[in-house]
Amino acid sequence: MQNPPDSSAARLKIGFLLIDRFSNLCLSNALEPLRAANSFAETPVYSWSFYSLDGAPVRSSSGMAVLPNGKISDMSRADRLYVIASYGHLANDTPATRRALQQAARRCGAMFGLDAGAWLMASAGLLAGRRATVHWDLLDAFSERFLDVDVEQALWFEDGDVLTCAGASATLALSRHLIARDVSPAIALDVDALFTPPVRSNALPSVRDPLLTRATRIMRENIETPLGIDDLSSRLNTSPRTLTRRCQAVLGMTPGQLYRHIRLSAARSLVEGSTTSIAEIAVRCGYEDPTALTRAFRKRFGAAPRAFRGETAPNRA
Repeated sequence: MQNPPDSSAARLKIGFLLIDRFSNLCLSNALEPLRAANSFAETPVYSWSFYSLDGAPVRSSSGMAVLPNGKISDMSRADRLYVIASYGHLANDTPATRRALQQAARRCGAMFGLDAGAWLMASAGLLAGRRATVHWDLLDAFSERFLDVDVEQALWFEDGDVLTCAGASATLALSRHLIARDVSPAIALDVDALFTPPVRSNALPSVRDPLLTRATRIMRENIETPLGIDDLSSRLNTSPRTLTRRCQAVLGMTPGQLYRHIRLSAARSLVEGSTTSIAEIAVRCGYEDPTALTRAFRKRFGAAPRAFRGETAPNRA
């Protein structure tokens, strides 16, 4: 695996320490939302590198071999280091692993333990006096083994510069939470659209306000013919003032700005992932003509739609 393009321009440098028999799903749920967020953001936010304890290829629990960028002692500095361990954590709980984690902790701004990664961090003394969680199958054993850790039964728990996460599904929710915090709630909504099936009963994890969850769904269902705020509010059985206030409080934008954001994200997906003409895309995304779409597209993405034509659809999950 290689670093993503333009990694030097990214604001947050991420390291992934993969422990033998790590979970593929944990890694994917941590990484793929970050990749998607990069493609939606104006400039890359995240770059990443992969490490193993000794620099040698490491295998996941399903036998997939990963060639890392190097050994963990090669990591110069990272804003965040994800420690991903799963099956076989006891076999990997060795003095060498503890030393490697202790040394790595001094070279990262924050350390995240995913799945059984919290076990190895606790064994290295990195969770002493902290509140933390671990994969739910290990909660009881973890509590009995590490009496100096205040164990929480939670999807994830952040205590200062240490964060622990319970498992693969929790990691996906965590990634969306981090994107909303690192980039913006609007970009987190774009990522949700890629990873969350469009089922009416499913709330978007990055928007915990039920009113905005429904508003966002209705906007996505009415892209070609956008609704006015009065019509949208009526469908939501609320007032335009209430909708605007909630939208600004949660997302930092007006309903109109949110609607435009959703329509432009849809337009970019069509530009990159289809051969549909720009004129047709403008119609499908609620713009009166290609000029209006191009003007809005350039303002948000920094270039006209044709500059994105032919790219290999980086936004798709």
